[in-house]
Amino acid sequence: MRSIRSDAGRILIVEDEPALLRALEINLRARGYEVITSSAGQDALVEAARQPPDAVLLDLGLPDLDGAEVIRKLRTWSAVPVIVLSGRAGSGDKIGALDAGADDYVTKPFSMEELMARLRAALRRDWHKTSDSQFSIGSCLVDLTARTVVRGRNDETEPVHLTKTEWRMLDVLLRSAGQLVPASRLLAELWGPGAEDSTHYLRFHMARLRRKLEDDPPRPRHLLTEPGMGYRYQP
Repeated sequence: MRSIRSDAGRILIVEDEPALLRALEINLRARGYEVITSSAGQDALVEAARQPPDAVLLDLGLPDLDGAEVIRKLRTWSAVPVIVLSGRAGSGDKIGALDAGADDYVTKPFSMEELMARLRAALRRDWHKTSDSQFSIGSCLVDLTARTVVRGRNDETEPVHLTKTEWRMLDVLLRSAGQLVPASRLLAELWGPGAEDSTHYLRFHMARLRRKLEDDPPRPRHLLTEPGMGYRYQP
């Protein structure tokens, strides 16, 4: 797999046909996109966690995992747009991929211009941003855009320092305000696929976040644990 830096959006191509993979890479690079390539499903999941893409072009017929299974695994921790590229034209395959979480389905062979138009449409869906970047946790104000936390008491304020891991964990929770975030999704967002047995790290970092942000850390009101399931930011 290769990654070629660019100022445009980042696209992950998952395709095991070398000629098509190369053609897609060339066309995307020519349009200013950053390109990550993979020819296997498991490697693609690792890359998606290590270098989160803005969209995924995914073949269904991969050598290790079926494309629908790749989508299902990806959807446990990411809402990135997925466009399926497949030679399977049957309605059952299309329905299966869309039900697994795909956003679009393009049957091979396809026009490169049509694919690029579908990709632009997928990228217009601003799935990874929120219109409100400020959140309150007790007496703390968190600004995700500015990456700042300020605690205010009695007309006085003081900055609160968070580590890189704490910021990443908090970012996922706040952008899913009021919703349960499964532990598996948090683990994948922080450390990638294969970290399912590292739930003790989540407990450690959540305890640190509560000590820094909650007014009463032993009895948190905002950063909540759902035993056996995951965590939740409650506004």
